[in-house]
Amino acid sequence: MRLTLPRRVGIWPFLALAVLVGAAALLAPRTPQPLSYHHFADQRGWLGIANFGDVSSNLLFLVAGLAGLVFLSRKSTLNTFVDSREHWPYIFVFVGLVLTAFGSAYYHLAPHNARLVWDRLPMTLAFMPLVAALIAERVSVKLGLWLLPLLTAVGLASVLLWHWTESRGAGDLRFYAAVQVYAVLALLTALLLPARYTRSTDLLVVAGFYVLAKICETADQQIFSVGHIVSGHTLKHLAAGLAGFWILRMLRQRQPVPAY
Repeated sequence: MRLTLPRRVGIWPFLALAVLVGAAALLAPRTPQPLSYHHFADQRGWLGIANFGDVSSNLLFLVAGLAGLVFLSRKSTLNTFVDSREHWPYIFVFVGLVLTAFGSAYYHLAPHNARLVWDRLPMTLAFMPLVAALIAERVSVKLGLWLLPLLTAVGLASVLLWHWTESRGAGDLRFYAAVQVYAVLALLTALLLPARYTRSTDLLVVAGFYVLAKICETADQQIFSVGHIVSGHTLKHLAAGLAGFWILRMLRQRQPVPAY
């Protein structure tokens, strides 16, 4: 039997989580961006494109994002939402995926900190609006839409803060890391609240793809060393892109819960 919090707890689990993650970030030591991060395993070029594997694998973000936007643009799609306003956070999610495709490809053509900011900015535009979508669906549509620009701004600010600290020679990744951790934990927290729609377990799959992406990123060299076929970072892009497709799959297949 799955633990479900009463609907009246509202936004408090998300606020408590924000406080805990924020406190952990403040207590953690300042962490600059290691320069070794830019030394990816697969540096092979093809068709005149440098670092072809890490660049071309961003295509999945583009396809997922465009497919999601096409789906949300249909008039019939709005009828699948209990409140048609609930589609707005998902527009941000899929726009973020499209922009991530271009930002990440730009970075991987010549990896360094100055370009990394354009990789990370659109990523926050993808996962922070997803938190707003979950709040809109599980707590309050009005509150979720009110938080949408705020959460998006927090995500973007985390990247800009990291970039600013790097430019001053005192790089600090804590805020950016905290935003990523919060987004994943907020997704899991949403599962504890009553669902407005079916297919809640799809959120676990999305979280699983994210965790898989981080594992592949960490094991970049080790994965590439097995036959030099594909690198861990390339697989990271594919896993994260599949998370985008799974969100689209959830939206297409879910149904409103009658008893909500």
